[in-house]
Amino acid sequence: SPTSARHHARTSAQRHTMSSIGTGYDLSAGTFSPDGRVFQVEYAAKAVENRGTAVGIVCKDGVVLGVEKLILSKMLMEGSNKHIFSVDEHAGLACSGLVTDARQIVNRARAEARSHRSAYGEDIPGRVLNERIGSFYHVYTLYGHVRPFGCSVLVGVYDCDGPKLYMAEPSGVSYEYTACAAGKGRQIAMTKLEKLKVGEMTCREAAVEVAKIIYEAHQEMKDKDFELELSWICDESNKVHCFVPQDVYDDAVQKAKAALEEDDSEDEDEDEDVE
Repeated sequence: SPTSARHHARTSAQRHTMSSIGTGYDLSAGTFSPDGRVFQVEYAAKAVENRGTAVGIVCKDGVVLGVEKLILSKMLMEGSNKHIFSVDEHAGLACSGLVTDARQIVNRARAEARSHRSAYGEDIPGRVLNERIGSFYHVYTLYGHVRPFGCSVLVGVYDCDGPKLYMAEPSGVSYEYTACAAGKGRQIAMTKLEKLKVGEMTCREAAVEVAKIIYEAHQEMKDKDFELELSWICDESNKVHCFVPQDVYDDAVQKAKAALEEDDSEDEDEDEDVE
């Protein structure tokens, strides 16, 4: 009848509206909406998008990781609340998002590295470590009594296959990259990274580029102070993950600030020409 047809149409429209905004379908990570979305995972991804930028680059002699660590309080000691961690001697991890969640990922990654060495007597390959981290992420998207991790991690490894870079996201998706970024400045960072010939760069050159990208990405939140973290795994560090030497760090920061000032002066000149 016309009445039942109108009722059915109205019910369908209401159901579509509810599913598109998450009403009733975002209470559990184990629930799909009618259009196939898992809203808890999308919210976790949003938590990453609202945090500092993390950038990674694979170079011809290693991997460089960089993070924009926002300063939450002027009372914080410099170097505290780190966002870059060592997983094993040959592997490092940089995070964007909720650092407390990232620490659980780090703990799991370290446990996997120890387990692999105990079982096989060798360093865990980057491919295997990436798969294990991705699986750990994915498990926390399957059950209603847990929530997804609100962070993305960039994993740099220098194994028998050479330098490798991976990124794992809250959904459990984990891929290998030549360069990647996560966080609030991801789009800006990826635009810059795509223009670089990363395979021809050394890690010293890449450290400068990572610093430039992060300083430019920070312009969206320039009213907030931040601390740049830089680490690498390269031939110069004997294939051991560590923070870059102070001279490399100072040079990268100096050149990043100079590039930023140069861009600002060019913008001012263009504005004057328009007037």
